[in-house]
Amino acid sequence: MKAPLSIKDWKEDDRPREKLLRKGKAALSDAELLAIIIGTGNKDESAVGLTRRILTSYENNLGIISRLSVPDLMRFKGVGEAKAVSIVTAMELGRRQRMEEALTLTKITGSQGVFNVMHPILGDLNHEEFWVLYLNNSNKIIYKCQLSRGGITGTLVDIRLVFKQALERGAVGMVLCHNHPSGTLKPSKADRELTQKIAAAGRTLDIKVLDHLIITEKAYFSFADSNLI
Repeated sequence: MKAPLSIKDWKEDDRPREKLLRKGKAALSDAELLAIIIGTGNKDESAVGLTRRILTSYENNLGIISRLSVPDLMRFKGVGEAKAVSIVTAMELGRRQRMEEALTLTKITGSQGVFNVMHPILGDLNHEEFWVLYLNNSNKIIYKCQLSRGGITGTLVDIRLVFKQALERGAVGMVLCHNHPSGTLKPSKADRELTQKIAAAGRTLDIKVLDHLIITEKAYFSFADSNLI
């Protein structure tokens, strides 16, 4: 069987690096961008062929790829530790960049704004986390923090900690957020009960709980939009 052409044997316009320089980064496919990151393929396929195979294995979904670990990636023939580390590093840089962009939206005007802020943090996690956005009287975020981290199916939240942070920061409002790694948007009984307990405590302290969002990889559920808070 004839060995596949190396990227060096491709027409110059088809080589990922040269293509980026000539046409710009937007002209490259996801596979081509990843191929630049890993540099080389293996004896049976080019770097682009290898990255295309990785992407195809995960439905061409970069969100899934971003959650892969080094051992996950090393299961692919031709991906050693160095290439796997390079991919994981690139994905983490992308995640951090999205988080920084989200921080520019500081005033919350609705559930979509909360989703824009928190999705880069929670959207692609394999475990559950519970976060709170603390707001001033103009609904601007003055502080946000992770209050608990759990497993795939749930996490425990200390209500006293929720309000300790609010009082220390002088917050007059808050938005609760947690993710469902399973992808389901339906709030559980525990989600509903926790929301009601925190909202009741907030009324006592005159700190309004404006919303509670359940966030998944692609969407969100808002307690406020559904008249559940």
